[in-house]
Amino acid sequence: MAVMMPEPNPTEEVLDFLLSAPTPEAVIALRPSPVAQERLRYLLDGNRNTTLNDAERAELENYLQLEHFVRRLKIRAREKLAADV
Repeated sequence: MAVMMPEPNPTEEVLDFLLSAPTPEAVIALRPSPVAQERLRYLLDGNRNTTLNDAERAELENYLQLEHFVRRLKIRAREKLAADV
């Protein structure tokens, strides 16, 4: 019997990325996986149409918080690159 591994969630994807000791350039280039992008589209559409349940609203909030963190991380990476010039 095969064991199904769950899809990594976006937070796990970012944590794994950070554990890889990325360069500032890699941080700036970081993008969500296609699976994460599709899930976010679903949640945003559901939010717009007011069809999300409580768990989905909480998931969307987590995505938004993660996006804010990654944006701040990218700003810091750009600052570091500018300071190294």
